[in-house]
Amino acid sequence: MTDFNRLVKYVERETGFATSHYDDSYLKRRVSARMRRTGTEEYAEYRSLLEDSAEERAELVDALSINVTSFFRNPGVWERVREILRALTRDRRRVKLWSAACSDGREPYTMAMLALEDPEIDASKIEITATDINAAILETARQGVYWSTQTTDIEEQVNAIGDYSDYFEQDGDRFEVTEEVRSMVTFEQHDLIRGKPKSDFDLVVCRNLFIYIDTEYKLPILRTVRESLNDDGYLVIGKTETLPDELKVDFDALDKRLRVYRLT
Repeated sequence: MTDFNRLVKYVERETGFATSHYDDSYLKRRVSARMRRTGTEEYAEYRSLLEDSAEERAELVDALSINVTSFFRNPGVWERVREILRALTRDRRRVKLWSAACSDGREPYTMAMLALEDPEIDASKIEITATDINAAILETARQGVYWSTQTTDIEEQVNAIGDYSDYFEQDGDRFEVTEEVRSMVTFEQHDLIRGKPKSDFDLVVCRNLFIYIDTEYKLPILRTVRESLNDDGYLVIGKTETLPDELKVDFDALDKRLRVYRLT
């Protein structure tokens, strides 16, 4: 067994983070980044640091948790979601949405803003559940505060809804989501790999998770998602992701290019 394998097995055993379900190249990138930050050069040396430091174990789990996101990422996808929400809120008394692997909350808040902004969507019917495995990133999400930096322009991201001042309180580079938007979203900790399915969702958005996951675990995750959907529920995955062949029979592709599906 290599030093790297010993390291990731230790991390899974001690922290509960399912390293065995993730692609090795992804794990090595994230671990190497923490090693550079801590000045360690060998996997065995870094493992010794983890054994001695609960703080570094927490930092590593945070680094391993997938947290790349933005508001209104891939606008074309959100236009299709807009159409779905119009139809759902027109036909149903209650509409349940799930943002799975929600990271710092930008995706579920995007759902909420989209519903509030569109006069053809009855936002009062919508309930949004947002989940992630990372407790720390969920706390950030609940606060709903985001900053523009040299690499991230929040104003550019939210220009997709025109006058974004209805949904953010802005102070320079600081953007805080309004209470109206936050109140539409409930955040919960949930492990898509090990956790049980949820129930009665009309739409699940689970984007850009599977590009990091080992192939053998994509199918069980997507089965969990499928079992969480209503009989005619919708699923949106990342634009570079595909459904496993075993599940394609269960879904109609509403838009193959944008990876928007409906359960048959």
